[in-house]
Amino acid sequence: MTRPPTAAQRRVIDTADPVTGRVRGTPAQLAALVKRGLAFRHPRPPHDHFLTPAGHRAREADPAPPTPAEGSDGAVFSARVGGEGDAPASGPARLREVHSAWQGLLELRRMTNPDGATDRPCGWERAHLVRSAALALEAAGHRPAGPEGTGYRVRATAQPEAVAVHDEDTAALGACAAALEQAGWQTGEHTEPRTRVRYLLASPRRV
Repeated sequence: MTRPPTAAQRRVIDTADPVTGRVRGTPAQLAALVKRGLAFRHPRPPHDHFLTPAGHRAREADPAPPTPAEGSDGAVFSARVGGEGDAPASGPARLREVHSAWQGLLELRRMTNPDGATDRPCGWERAHLVRSAALALEAAGHRPAGPEGTGYRVRATAQPEAVAVHDEDTAALGACAAALEQAGWQTGEHTEPRTRVRYLLASPRRV
């Protein structure tokens, strides 16, 4: 059985960039994470270190308090999954945060997909399905549901690599499907057997 990270390694993992997974620490700490398969050293300058899928899983196994995204104004970036109970943040500042997070995710795809592809989800997204789908939707200009009830909602499902996307507006639901497919997801429209409500089932595309 793999030993859990040490306290020092845990601190490095917990303070990794929430989107790209970039980690910072002493050379010895970073080398230890690489040796254990929890991080990798990027081959191109400046040779930064990033969490591997195993490193992301290690962080999620015992979630730490969220850390500010780099380049933000100190606020913690959180993908809006819809229906959180308060009005979604909006305005220029939120647009900048979402754009920055999406660009960071594309860069993570480029660095971690074996062929460097940015047109399909990477391992981090498969480990954070709800947040990843929500980010793809918000980055495409869709609005998450707030107290008024209109907008998208992304929810986990019993299927291992699929999320459900709901929107009371049928046309908006179709637009959500198009946005997710553009972001590298595959979607299918389904109907709840009892309520007859239409929803999307979306999963990350592999090829």
